[in-house]
Amino acid sequence: MDNKLHIDKQNVVDQDLAYIIECLHNEFKSLAGKRLLITGGGGFLGYYLTQTITYWNRHHDECEAIHLTVYDNYSRGTPAWLQALGEQKKVDLVPHDVRQPLPKNLPDFHYIIHAASIASPTYYRIHPIETMDANVNGLRHLLEYSLERKNQTKPVEGFLFFSTSEIYGNPSSKDVPTPETYCGLVSCTGPRACYDESKRYGETMCVNFTKEYALPIKTARPFNNYGPGIKLTDKRVLPDFAQNVLSEQDIVLLSDGSPTRTFCYVADAVIGYYKILVNGRPGEAYNIGVQNPEISMRELAERVAKAGRELFGYTGRVINKPSDDKAYLIDNPERRCPIITKAREEIGYNPSISLDDGIRRLLRWYHDHPDGKML
Repeated sequence: MDNKLHIDKQNVVDQDLAYIIECLHNEFKSLAGKRLLITGGGGFLGYYLTQTITYWNRHHDECEAIHLTVYDNYSRGTPAWLQALGEQKKVDLVPHDVRQPLPKNLPDFHYIIHAASIASPTYYRIHPIETMDANVNGLRHLLEYSLERKNQTKPVEGFLFFSTSEIYGNPSSKDVPTPETYCGLVSCTGPRACYDESKRYGETMCVNFTKEYALPIKTARPFNNYGPGIKLTDKRVLPDFAQNVLSEQDIVLLSDGSPTRTFCYVADAVIGYYKILVNGRPGEAYNIGVQNPEISMRELAERVAKAGRELFGYTGRVINKPSDDKAYLIDNPERRCPIITKAREEIGYNPSISLDDGIRRLLRWYHDHPDGKML
């Protein structure tokens, strides 16, 4: 069993990347030979967004290679995996804080993905101004660059803004599952507002730059993505539960366990993001997640515990404990579940990795990196 587990662990990311490329063959043909900028490439989603590109490059001729540029301020350090990527051909790592004006003499990027943002509720509540500046000012710098490119008759071919399912706030039960047309029930002054409202304003900018200047800007609204690449210290439920399992501690719920969510494995999510970038309609937003199962936090914890028992012989329990953070549950949605019909029908998005399979992949990956060197 130990030997089989080791083999499975070593192949988790490679298996995911092969799956992603298989599902994105036509989209990556459109990206082949082009320049792509990813901001926030050192973060959780950047882990797969960037590695998918280099995986494609390793398996195709140089004429089909995608030239990748990554911007990140590396505020939480430079991950070892990203340093390794920077040693590959056609990859440029540029230390840059998107809150600041863009570097001078930029190359002509054909595609742009703006994923630079603090996304963990714990951390964006600690750094609210930085969060708003990245989502608003950082986006504005990139939109102005795209407009300048168009005026120089070298137009950007695709622009993806990462918004969030948080823009929906705390919908009533009749508005869950939630379509893109739902306008939201959101506090503009609560502890989560720095993130929610700056993402909402970011979407407003994207729509109006599209209308005013005919730029190819599309928006993704992620619903609870998880998987390899997310830091154990990120303070979100799945890395917290995984850390409990790997430390042979009880899994701790910081609520009564009743709020419900759906969870989308990162490989499926990344497929959706690249499909929006290439195939999405300008000025439109797309939910990226899964519709089923919508489960409570307690059931999620029980599934993580079960996977831990099957993989590692985990013996802990699921327990409740109040959070030391008094604002932890303020404005926390009771339910979050997307309707993904629009993404299915317009861009061919079809997530297929089950929650239980995704949890096992995540635990195996964490188990392989206990010292955090890859994080």
